[in-house]
Amino acid sequence: MGTRSNGAELNIANGIREFAVATPRATAVIDGDRSLTYAALDERSSRLAQGMLALGLATGDRVTVLLGNRLEYCEIACGLAKAGLVSVPVNPRLTAPEVAYILQHSGCRAVILDEALRDVAEPGMLAAGIERVVGVGGGYETFLEAARPADPAVEVPETDPFTVCYTAGTTGKPKGVVISHRSRAITFYLTALEWGLGPGRLTLGVAPMYHGAGFAFAYAACVTGGTVAMLRAYDPELLLDMVERHRPSSVFLVPAHIQMLRALPEAVVTGHDTSSLATIYVNAAPLPQQAKVWTIENFPTAGLHELYGSTEASIVTNLRPPDQLRKERCVGPPWFMTQVRVLDAEGEPVGIGEPGELWSRSPMVFRGYLDDPEATRQATSEDGFVSAGDIAMLDEDRYVYIVDRVRDLIITGGVNVYPREVEEVLHKHPAVADVAVVGVPDEKWGEKVVAVVVSRREPVAPAELVEFARGELAGFKLPKEVRFVAALPRNAAGKILKRQIRDELQQSAP
Repeated sequence: MGTRSNGAELNIANGIREFAVATPRATAVIDGDRSLTYAALDERSSRLAQGMLALGLATGDRVTVLLGNRLEYCEIACGLAKAGLVSVPVNPRLTAPEVAYILQHSGCRAVILDEALRDVAEPGMLAAGIERVVGVGGGYETFLEAARPADPAVEVPETDPFTVCYTAGTTGKPKGVVISHRSRAITFYLTALEWGLGPGRLTLGVAPMYHGAGFAFAYAACVTGGTVAMLRAYDPELLLDMVERHRPSSVFLVPAHIQMLRALPEAVVTGHDTSSLATIYVNAAPLPQQAKVWTIENFPTAGLHELYGSTEASIVTNLRPPDQLRKERCVGPPWFMTQVRVLDAEGEPVGIGEPGELWSRSPMVFRGYLDDPEATRQATSEDGFVSAGDIAMLDEDRYVYIVDRVRDLIITGGVNVYPREVEEVLHKHPAVADVAVVGVPDEKWGEKVVAVVVSRREPVAPAELVEFARGELAGFKLPKEVRFVAALPRNAAGKILKRQIRDELQQSAP
């Protein structure tokens, strides 16, 4: 009988194949005034697959996708999977040198890009010797029309990669996270189960599709027979307009999206009908408690979920609506099929309420970092647990609390300070719109605590903020310095770029 396993292999193209038969006329994707039925999505993705294979690409070859949120993203992802090719999604906001690094490191053999971004990709394509290029907004439609509409149905083991997703590079050079069909197919189905995707249900594609979470939560709708409506660039009022117009049942947001909604005049938020929303789920960065309360109050029909995960580990925990206000700063219990443990520096389990490094294991974890066995070794254990470098603790119910990033820990005077704890307190001040707390070198203390603040009005006096925090924080945790800025640097996934903040603070030091 050979080595073939029983049953069909999981593949991220399969859901689209299935619903092209079950509901061919149902709408799969909406992008402005354009849309695709499942039948059209299936056919166009098959043409994309045939066209890429006709270029001479072979199973397992990697293809860079340099594209923003738009209708074509779903058919490209599906088409590459049908062809047995591996996608390498790239942030369209990267500079030419950053794109060049990923093109060369990934060993891509072809590029699919937004024609408007060709100049950004050109230097890297030349350096890497990449000649196979398909331009969306250029010859893309002609490319599809010339290809056969038949699904090539290339067989791919489910543990083989469907994508190499590069980390943001906030702490060094980006690393290529290898993710299998099995990992993300399971994630898609559990996403539909938990957050209300599937036949007859519409969700909004708000977060960037090149990012692991943005792609997973938008594409999951297509895999499970629902509809995704694309938001090309985030605008809080446009988001509210789309909710009113499309009547989605769910939307995935990052905390920065919610903070921008909070900044709108109250009448703008309450003036839109958002009653269709049954679920709002949030990930990618901690959601401050004040923002959490605001979301619950202003979207009363929507159950709020805060989940924690990483590109490497997929979704690890989920705090469900009944726990939101009783478990402050918590990210919930382990998600479906997931085990967690919190370990000290010697690899031993810590006690309840004690901080340690969070490790998780599930069928959704990554396959390692591309061509980086040392980084893979550091992030994985022999028994299959994965760490994204976060410090966490467990409460008596074994719910998980993310304390901070290991690399963001501040050691001042030999004592540990967790920036997130300080940020949560400062967020409560009515003048604070956004805040990041970092440690910078200090001759006396080793590191000193610095708060970088975006104010809602004219800057509040630094001493007032420090005094405000003194009521909740020990003296060693209080900011030794407060800086005011117009905006905090963030990547497209909404994560604050703390390394950039630290570098800028050190460069401006007297």
